[in-house]
Formats: sequence, structure tokens, C-alpha cells
Amino acid sequence: MGEPGTSAVEAVGAPPGARLGLPQATALVVGNVVGTGIFLLPASLAAVGTISLPVLAVTTAGAMAVAVVLGRLGARIPAGGGPYAYARDAFGEFAGFWTAWSFWLTAWAGNAGAAVAWVGYVDYFLGWHGTTAGVVLGLAGIWAAAAVNLTGVRSMGRFQLATTVLKFLPLVLVAVAGLFFLDAANFGPLVEGGGSAWDAAWLAAGLILFAYSGMESVAIVAERLADPARDVGRASVLGVAACGALYLLVTVAVFGTVPHDRLAHSTAPFADAVEAMAGGGLGGELWGGVLAACAIVAGLGVLNGWTLLVAEMPLAAARDGMFPRAFARLTPRGVPAVGVVTGAALTSLMLVFAYASENAFATILLFASFTSALPYFFSAAAQLLWLRTRGRSAHRRRAFADAAVAVAALLFATAMVYGAGERAVMLGVLALLAGVPVYIRAKARRGEYGPRETAVQGS
Repeated sequence: MGEPGTSAVEAVGAPPGARLGLPQATALVVGNVVGTGIFLLPASLAAVGTISLPVLAVTTAGAMAVAVVLGRLGARIPAGGGPYAYARDAFGEFAGFWTAWSFWLTAWAGNAGAAVAWVGYVDYFLGWHGTTAGVVLGLAGIWAAAAVNLTGVRSMGRFQLATTVLKFLPLVLVAVAGLFFLDAANFGPLVEGGGSAWDAAWLAAGLILFAYSGMESVAIVAERLADPARDVGRASVLGVAACGALYLLVTVAVFGTVPHDRLAHSTAPFADAVEAMAGGGLGGELWGGVLAACAIVAGLGVLNGWTLLVAEMPLAAARDGMFPRAFARLTPRGVPAVGVVTGAALTSLMLVFAYASENAFATILLFASFTSALPYFFSAAAQLLWLRTRGRSAHRRRAFADAAVAVAALLFATAMVYGAGERAVMLGVLALLAGVPVYIRAKARRGEYGPRETAVQGS
């Protein structure tokens, strides 16, 4: 992973100036977590009932636990690939490979879901309805993000920071202003339509859990940071904390300003909320346009950030011989071009599948929710193993707190698997098994049978 005393970025051949500082690293987390889904989340949760609010709070706490675990691991192992490096260091190269493969599936499949959602908001202005128009617009967004990434990590970081600020500020303004217009009568029943509170809670959890996918972003690009040992933890915690606060604020604000029956069937809950706050005087169409524009910016930021991750994970695995060597090649600007182009191509194919199949969008998101849980699970497990074997010399109270956080992160990952549902889990397991031949090929190229355990630098 580079010679001692050499920066991680220089070790992989990236230009010395092409490094992400703390603001860009935090923006990468926020930009990848807060996508177009936030603009529909309040309406989706209202259709479940107000039980969604405590579920959202619990889920946010679980996401924070994962962020803290990633920060602890990143400080000890500031290596590219994040969860891949952590799993490989703790459990061996096959666990590392499967973690990398799982996240790679998440990245390009989830990016297709983000593209589908993004197209819906672009259509608000263009009115290009239909399958062909959706595919054309989606492909344009996917390959525009790929083009930005191919210009280099510095340009990508600047673009990510700009799109994050542009989408974050309007959402914060809506959330804060909405708190002054809350009406308890708008919140509706605990469980919509009656039924089991337990079933409703898990339904809400299934909708919320994927909303935090992407919090591992900065851990995966650790070698692109100026100070990975410090900033992986800071950016992860700051980014997830900002996203969690935003999710909680906007959901409460929209729940409390829009009548429940209207919100549960709304296709533009933020526009409805602003119209309710303004008493209808400003016009729903104007505010719908403003918030649709925010969603378009949000979608571009998500596509940009996830395109980077689609390439960075196989880059880390390819350097260790776990992925084909082509994924490890860098351009003079330090860009893993094969990973960017391959990821964009696979995302494009998944986009076409989404438009050609009924309910494919929901299937893609739940599939990506399952595959993203595996890296979280192995990261939390790696932290627990380290605490049990090498972390005993730490202060007892600190070690107990770290263990409690790791257990919470482990439970969060398990809940993601359960919340994804049977069909998504089945498809996810099949996709994971499809990666085994890739691992066999990698081992065969090296003429190896059995483990080849090599500790990751910094462990």
C-alpha cells in the first residue's frame, strides 16, 4: 500500500495536488447520502404513519454508529477501499474480496436507481415522458458524471462540494422554516390504515435504511485524502451527522405543515410544504419548480460521487490482485479510467433494465440496500475483533464504549439485510456468488491455492 513515509495518494500515483481536504471529503459523504430520494421520503413515510419518526431517529443513531466505526478503522488503516481493507486485514483476502465485490455491486446498481429518480425531476421541466426519453436523459446524466470524474479527482471534488452546498441550503431553509408552522393535527395516525405497529416499523425502516447508503464514501477514497488518518473519521461523522439532522428536521417539518391525507399521496411533498407555509399565495407551481431544480442538482451530485466510488473500490482490490489488473491503471491525472468507464457502462445497462421492467426501480434500491449492508457488517465485525485481540491495552471505559458502538453498527447492518426483503436478499446472494469465479481467476493467475494473508499497512 506504499512505502513507509510515503503519502497514500503518492503511493498510487495520483498527482500530489489531487487530494481532498476535509470540506471536500465531508461533501462527498453528504453528497452521496443525500440524493433525490430525500425529496420524496416524507411522503413515503407518511403513507406508513407517524411511527416513521421514531424509526427514523433510531436508524439515524445506527448510521452514526457505523460512521464512528469507519472513523476508528480509518485512523488505524488509512488505506483505499475502506471496508475492503478492513475486512481483508481482519478476516483474510476472501472476506476482503467479497466485501469489495458487494460494494461494487452496490455502487453501479444504486447509481442506476439514482439516475432513474433524477430523470423524474428533469422531466418536470422538459416534459419528455416515456421510456425512450427516460433512458436518453438517464444515460446523459450517467456519462456526464463519468466525464467529470475523468478530468481528475480535484475537479470531481470541486463539483461535489458545489452541488452539495447548492442542494443542502434550500433543504435546510425549508426544514427550519417549517418548524414555525407545525400543526399537531397534520401528523396523522401512528400506523396508517391500522395494522401491526411492528410491521409498520419495519416497513418504515426498509424505506429509511437505504437513505444512509454512501456514508462509507470517504473511507473508500482514503488514499485520495490529504490526511486520511485524521479525516476519514471526521468526515464520516460530520457527514452522517449533517445528513441525520437534515432528515429528521425535514421529515418533522413536512409532516407538521402538510395535512396527512394530502402528504401521503403527494408527489412533491416539499412544494406542498412551502405552499402550506406561504398560505398558497406564492403558488405551488413556482415552488415546485424551485425544489425540482434542487433535486436535479442533488441528483448530479449523487451521480458524480458514486461514479468515483464505482472506480475506487476495484482500484484498491486490483492493486492486491483481487480484481483484473486493468482496474488498477491510472491516467496521468490519477484517474482509474477503466473503473470509471466500466462502472458507467454497467450503470447504463441497469438503467435500461429499470425502464424495461415493471417495479424494477424498487427492486434495484432494495438490492443495493442488501449489498451495501455487507461492507458495514464486516467493518463492524473487524472493529469488534480488533477490540477483543489488540485493543485490550486501551482505556477500559473507552474500549467498552467502542465495543458498544461496534455492536450497534453490527445490528444496523443486520437490520438493513432484514429490511431489504426476501427477493432482494435472494438476488443479492446470487450476485455475490457470481463474484466467486472472479476470485478463482485472481488466485489462479498467481498460482495460489489456500490463503495468502498480507496485513494491510497501518494495521
